[in-house]
Amino acid sequence: MSDSTTSKAELTALQAALAAEHAAVYGYGVVGGRVGADRRAEAKAAWDAHRARRDGLARSVRDLGGEPVAASAAYALPFTVADSASAVRLAADLEQRVAGVYSDLVRSATGERRASAAGALREAAVRAVRWSGESVAFPGLAERAGDAAGRAGTAGRTAATGSASPSA
Repeated sequence: MSDSTTSKAELTALQAALAAEHAAVYGYGVVGGRVGADRRAEAKAAWDAHRARRDGLARSVRDLGGEPVAASAAYALPFTVADSASAVRLAADLEQRVAGVYSDLVRSATGERRASAAGALREAAVRAVRWSGESVAFPGLAERAGDAAGRAGTAGRTAATGSASPSA
């Protein structure tokens, strides 16, 4: 693969990760508004982490000569978030989706960007476990397993990274 092809694949994966981080920042705004007081600090810490990752990804996109994808005004949520339990479920879902795009970025990136993406994947996987209480063998790769949940995760990740219709 040529350097130009590698750079293009890396830029595409960076843009997808940036779009997922925009969606996660939005989603954690919803989580923070519905989650119980006992988990509010955890939601705020995750929101801050996603904002920092988003800002770093935007810089990386610019470094490769791209124009960072803009955040949508709103995002379609995968389900209605009406209470603390559904807010916790949304937080776990957000982290699983973010892990998926970071696994793609790990595959596409090289050097320091690959190491950073691997760190982001690990952080998302750990937060997903904290929110859901469950873990998977290979975080971010569920959509490649061929099961129904994996296929739904891929479709949901597309909606989370590109849809602009709210449904809270």
